This record gives sequence, structure tokens and C-alpha cells, in this order.
Amino acid sequence: MDGVSEVEELFARARAELAAVPTEPIGEWAAPRRILGLTRAPRIVPVGDAWHVGVLLLTDDAVFATGDIVRAREEERRGFTAESQRERAATAAAAFRGGFPEGAAVHIGWTRLDASALDRGEASGPLAVRDGVASVRWSTAGAYQPLADYLRDRVALLRSPPPRA
Repeated sequence: MDGVSEVEELFARARAELAAVPTEPIGEWAAPRRILGLTRAPRIVPVGDAWHVGVLLLTDDAVFATGDIVRAREEERRGFTAESQRERAATAAAAFRGGFPEGAAVHIGWTRLDASALDRGEASGPLAVRDGVASVRWSTAGAYQPLADYLRDRVALLRSPPPRA
């Protein structure tokens, strides 16, 4: 493997092929500010856009491991049968308060990946070198797949999604 240059070339090729595909917003939690002694509700603010390529988020100049995805929606008072539902609704409301339009899918909790780690033989999130080949693991329990094959398959799906997808 030619190290980072091969991996960077794979990502550059994927970005070029995805140029006509819409991106999705990425956001991060903003610390609530105090106004007149009162603390505002927490918000998720936009920090950029990325192509969602399976377990990876590709921006124009970086690669991230996906985290959570939430649909922004206005806060409503409602009853919940589980605390996890309440937390999910609060996160969706935080995205709406942060400026994302109603219904927008927002990526949060992502992690920046270090492609140069592969050159050193180290892993970075779901990326690793296996038998001299840059690879990606699509889940924590899943097997590694060559990164080139993974990107080719995922980019093809994004460019030509199956009917009704």
C-alpha cells in the first residue's frame, strides 16, 4: 500500500464522483449562553455539510466517522413511554433551535478520522490496514472490507439509489 497518498486518492475520487449528489448537514452541540442571568436551551449548530457514505462522512477536505443522525423538529410537549424517546426529542428540538429546517437530517457526534494513521499502520475509527490494504469496518462487530470496494459500492448507491429508496 502506498500509504496516505493511496487513501487520499480514494477519497478524492469518491468526492469527484459525488459532486452532483446532495450533501447532508453536520452539526455539533453549542454551549448554552447566559442572557440576563438565564441560561438558554442547548442547541445544535451547523458546522458544514458532508456526503453520508455508509459509516463515513466525506467533506471537501476531511473524513469523519458517523455518529448519530437526528431529524430537526420543533419542540412539542408530549408524553413519552421511555426516557430514550424524551432524549431523542430533546436532541431533535436542539437541532431545530440551532437553525436547521424542520425535517432536516442532521449528523451529530461524528469523529474526525486521521487518514495518515493508515500510513503508520494504525487504525483510525473504522479505518485500518489489513494485510497491506486500506480497509473499513462497517460496524463494530463486522468484518473489514477493502476501502476501495466499499467506496465504489456506496458511491454507486448514492449516485443511483434503488427505486423508492
